[in-house]
Amino acid sequence: MIDALLDFAHGELVAYLGMILILSAFFMETQDIMHSKAAPYLGLMALGSGLLAIRAYLIDEWAFFILEVAWFAAAVLGLWSLWSSLSR
Repeated sequence: MIDALLDFAHGELVAYLGMILILSAFFMETQDIMHSKAAPYLGLMALGSGLLAIRAYLIDEWAFFILEVAWFAAAVLGLWSLWSSLSR
């Protein structure tokens, strides 16, 4: 099971899925379909950059890994901020 997950994460499909998620969020934000501080946008960015960070780590692309971890952290912090403001 773990080997199958690692094989999947090494594959191009994960990279393309992450890329599509990030680019979709960006496109919808630039077309005023989605706001960059909205939960759906931040969720797409977090999921896409998280997938790309895992892939970058597995293929030893360290500069890309750091970039994607930074994007992932920014999106997760944005989501955390949204949820914190809703619970007040």
